[in-house]
Amino acid sequence: MKSVAAAIAVAVLFTPVAARADYYVYCANGRIEVDSRNPEQMSNARGSGVCQMGPRFGFLSDAQSFAQRNFGGAGQACSCR
Repeated sequence: MKSVAAAIAVAVLFTPVAARADYYVYCANGRIEVDSRNPEQMSNARGSGVCQMGPRFGFLSDAQSFAQRNFGGAGQACSCR
């Protein structure tokens, strides 16, 4: 019985876990974008013409819905003022 419990414990420890991704809504170079890069990574990639337009989202669909509801969706014009 102990060996069965130990085998189950080992199996649980080595079961792959899906990586959690966060998503953000940005105004980048005058257009709304939904991206998984964090604000620091996005600034490094795009330079000073980037601003975050909302909170961090745990799901891509939530970030896309936020962008659609508040800014008309990805690709729409925006401004970092």
